[in-house]
Amino acid sequence: MFSQLGVIGCGLMGGSFALALKRAGLVKRVVGYSKSPSTVEAARRLGIIDVGAESALLAVSGSDLVLVAVPVSASEATFKAIRHLIEPTMLVMDVGSTKRDVVDAARRVLRERLPSFVPAHPIAGKESSGVQHADADLYVGRQVILTPLPQTTPELVQKATDAWSAVGAQVLRMTPENHDAAFAAVSHLPHLLAFAYFSSVTQQPAGRDFLSLAGPGFRDFTRIAASDPSIWRDILIANREEVLKQAQRLRASLEMFEIVMKDGNGAALERLIRLASDARAGWQMNNGPPRQGGR
Repeated sequence: MFSQLGVIGCGLMGGSFALALKRAGLVKRVVGYSKSPSTVEAARRLGIIDVGAESALLAVSGSDLVLVAVPVSASEATFKAIRHLIEPTMLVMDVGSTKRDVVDAARRVLRERLPSFVPAHPIAGKESSGVQHADADLYVGRQVILTPLPQTTPELVQKATDAWSAVGAQVLRMTPENHDAAFAAVSHLPHLLAFAYFSSVTQQPAGRDFLSLAGPGFRDFTRIAASDPSIWRDILIANREEVLKQAQRLRASLEMFEIVMKDGNGAALERLIRLASDARAGWQMNNGPPRQGGR
């Protein structure tokens, strides 16, 4: 049981975590802060938070659990704003889709308070963002990746594990470096491809006509191209080194397909397709299908 949850960023992710903890009976009081006063008021009106705070620091005051649910680019500024009230027994987590940049910011800013920080990435989301879409079931059956640091207090890592497990999540641990490499391959590059591919169709002179003929395959392949631009700008910039490595691998794979197509080598093309098809048929996801923001 936590006495007080301080939510910094009362949007979909932070709001859903607050609702889930409340439903599980694991928090007595929730204090929330967002840059937009209207968002804070909406969160209070919807029963997501109990009290609105006028600053991030005031949301931390008196809290034994703090969730930083802001864009990854705002992590360092947020850490600076709250560091003075972080206590050794306080559990501080984030929900960022990249981890090395967030961890680096925490190291620069939190310094002696770093042991309180347990970096986290919940693989969850919805097509629509915003506090009005907060959902206590958002994390049920979803994976949450924790990337604790050598300095992180072990008891707080366990508390973080227990908290996410209590709201229905499956908790995994890995290093920030391994996290970013993995998600560049399975999330960040696919989003980049969806953006680029959809743009390549729409920017053609007959693009609008082409779209009128698109079916379910096109819809499913391009769904994530409708993702929030500001969120994905931050993610792709933050993890660009790993994403660009994956893009090079993709180019090499695509080039193999192009070569056999240019040669008219149907047998070789079928072999390449079959390798991918069989591998995809044998793959099973560990949780439900990722939704917008799931990253």
